[in-house]
Amino acid sequence: MIKEPNQYNALTPEEERVILRKGTELPFTGEYLNNKQEGTYVCRQCEAPLYSSTAKFNSNCGWPSFDDEITENVTRVPDRDGRRTEIICTNCGGHLGHVFLGEGFTVKNTRHCVNSVSIKFVPNTK
Repeated sequence: MIKEPNQYNALTPEEERVILRKGTELPFTGEYLNNKQEGTYVCRQCEAPLYSSTAKFNSNCGWPSFDDEITENVTRVPDRDGRRTEIICTNCGGHLGHVFLGEGFTVKNTRHCVNSVSIKFVPNTK
């Protein structure tokens, strides 16, 4: 269940820097960079489901990469400078990272470059 604004999870100072102030975690340091488990990645702030583990791939860019999102829960917003496209949680507006098109990493030709601090992993239950 997606949380309402008054029920959002408390954030650490680093999570606030990235999620609320559109920061970026250092490359190759994120908790989920090498995660290979099956499950769903949800917004760290409001727990909206954002990405399935089946969409995750290794792009060697330093951040978790996904070639598909849960469409209704991820919104694309052009950066002010017009050079990149930001991705945010549709429910709470939290900054996730950026999306890049046309790089050829996967058949879908899409790479969502996501900060690990912006997401939480929920493993599939068997």
